[in-house]
Amino acid sequence: MIRNDEIDYRIIGEEMQYVEIELDPGESAVAEAGAFMMMDDAIQMQTIFGDGSTQQGGGLMGKLFSAGKRLLVGESLFMTAFTNVGSGKRRVSFASPYPGKIIPLDLARLGNAVICQKDAFLAAAKGVSINIEFQRKLGTGLFGGEGFIMERLEGDGMAFMHAGGHVFERELQPGEIIKIDTGCLVGYTLGVDFDIQFIGGIRNKLFGGEGFFFATLQGPGKVWIQTLPVSRLASRILNFATGPRREEGSILGGLGNLLDGDGY
Repeated sequence: MIRNDEIDYRIIGEEMQYVEIELDPGESAVAEAGAFMMMDDAIQMQTIFGDGSTQQGGGLMGKLFSAGKRLLVGESLFMTAFTNVGSGKRRVSFASPYPGKIIPLDLARLGNAVICQKDAFLAAAKGVSINIEFQRKLGTGLFGGEGFIMERLEGDGMAFMHAGGHVFERELQPGEIIKIDTGCLVGYTLGVDFDIQFIGGIRNKLFGGEGFFFATLQGPGKVWIQTLPVSRLASRILNFATGPRREEGSILGGLGNLLDGDGY
């Protein structure tokens, strides 16, 4: 059995984090295009199709198929491999794309696979594969917030996800169920059953402000939940930029705008 590269790491920062990966001679890490922040000398960069894992196949068609799968899950066509070609340990760092948390995943201790939202992948040890995970249930695919296709990170090495706001891990016991907003789900292990439940009651649907559906997850397994989905953050910013401003009152609101530098 081919094992993924074993890498050491540390996560630095609070709201805008980055992960620093330490590579032994000959070791490699792969990352999303645009995630790179800095690296030591003697680390060699190489742009590759797909995820660089052995599962993508050795021929051109295998590489094209792997790259095509990445497009379906919302990732870029290319990835970048960083290899330590020196004689000692070297470090390479990758930054989070927006405020939130980086989640380290030791896949060997998580059943060798984690299902996660699209665009969640940040970096991994070379050999970790990024596959498509289709939602087989119609309701989950249509109303799950992530559509029919999610990411499947698979292997026995380290992988790193990123999500918005604060991210916490919940361990579900066999048969234990939690219900969360569909956009707040970051990822889960293979033992967790993921489904979508319709919110009953016309008042809940029209005035609850939480949408028509929420996700139900049943254990056993681990679940990662984010407090601030990037879609929610983008929606608030767009509303603030383009919509009418909420004032505290005609006088106080006008004074506040003047103090903020917004004239009339």
